[in-house]
Amino acid sequence: MKILVDSREKNSLVLAELSELGAETEIKQLVVADYIIGEIAIERKAISDFISSMINKRLVRQLEEMKQFKKSILIIEGYDNKNIYSTGVHENAIRGMILAILLDFETPIIFTKNEEDTAKYLTVLAKRLERGPKEISLRAKKRIFSAKEQQQIILEGFPGIGPSLAKAMLKKFGSIQKIINASLEELKEIKKLDEKKAKIIKELIERRYY
Repeated sequence: MKILVDSREKNSLVLAELSELGAETEIKQLVVADYIIGEIAIERKAISDFISSMINKRLVRQLEEMKQFKKSILIIEGYDNKNIYSTGVHENAIRGMILAILLDFETPIIFTKNEEDTAKYLTVLAKRLERGPKEISLRAKKRIFSAKEQQQIILEGFPGIGPSLAKAMLKKFGSIQKIINASLEELKEIKKLDEKKAKIIKELIERRYY
């Protein structure tokens, strides 16, 4: 599938990398976004551009404009925790903007290492759209737990009993029936089971249901 490239991106290394990868591209003056593949608009931001467009509100306008398309993606290029948080902008302001992009504008973000990585994402996306959506089997079933897992799940229903303690109890007694029939003293023999938890278990087992 053809990748439409905005004319302002013609001198970027991304376009050169796309050519190296054999992607079919067409340079056009795009009103919205840096790249368009099918019905998806893609905006590419280097870290410095991301921060400056966040400060002057240009990013918000661009995100709103991309909503004209069926889907939109924001690529943040060259991202890592060190360089994005050393820009002079408060860390939480950056985190808040990223959350707004995801939740308010419902725009997925792809973090790429460099221009080559960006070009590879665009190429893979074009190939994916060309193939069409993957069929999902309607015969999918919920996972069936094994007998051991079901035993563990039953014990984890008791207060304060997690996976490791449930396994320890089953290894010690061998079955749920033997755990139920065990005395308080026998339950206390389990290293991870203190007296308080043992008493709660015994009380629940012996409590009459009203």
